[in-house]
Amino acid sequence: MNLEQVRYVDDAITSRHSVRAFLNTPVETQLIQDILAVASRAPSGTNTQPWKVYVVTGKKRDAMVERVCQAQIEVNQHPELAEKYKETFAYYPEKWISPFIDRRRANGWGLYGLLNIQRGEKEKMAAQQLRNFKLFDAPVGLYFTVNKAMGIGSKMDIAMMIQNVMVAAKARGLDTCPQAAWNHFHPIVLEELGAPEDEELVCTVALGYADPDDTVNTFITPREPVETFTVFLEE
Repeated sequence: MNLEQVRYVDDAITSRHSVRAFLNTPVETQLIQDILAVASRAPSGTNTQPWKVYVVTGKKRDAMVERVCQAQIEVNQHPELAEKYKETFAYYPEKWISPFIDRRRANGWGLYGLLNIQRGEKEKMAAQQLRNFKLFDAPVGLYFTVNKAMGIGSKMDIAMMIQNVMVAAKARGLDTCPQAAWNHFHPIVLEELGAPEDEELVCTVALGYADPDDTVNTFITPREPVETFTVFLEE
């Protein structure tokens, strides 16, 4: 691999970010197939390749969005209904600690600040949250599942595959937004997908062409410098 190729790969990785406003431009099925074929080269423990992907577009996408949005609206109106929609595995910790909670807060208020959403403006916050379940208007929803029989390592495997999907998409001029928010509504999602009972929803990814004129897409999260999270050991 020459230097030009290295830079191309690096650019696909570093230019990827979560896009929260998409154009309604359709994405060709062959292009999605190409992305998934490349992404399937992700490593997995003993080559189990535990991932399964549902590509949802058109009327099926609209039906999925409508049902989950309605469920989220009902939860907002009647918080006790949240007990009905619980994720099958804990994505976030029960108790937050620094520096992770600090980064989380900075991320949330950075986004809300850009969107001119102030503290206490619950209606605006709820409306923005609902955007998640509209796939931020992306024409494609990718739903990633694993078999419930598999261990925690399979979630590591599928996570690497999802990263490959996002980088391969970026290299082809597409953008993405990975979303754990959908996991709460897995009963609706899996039913709409026609998935068997032994599958578990792990992640949803919105896929499409970014809207270049929407301010929300200027929100780029920072990254810690290498020396912050790396320890070099020498004898």
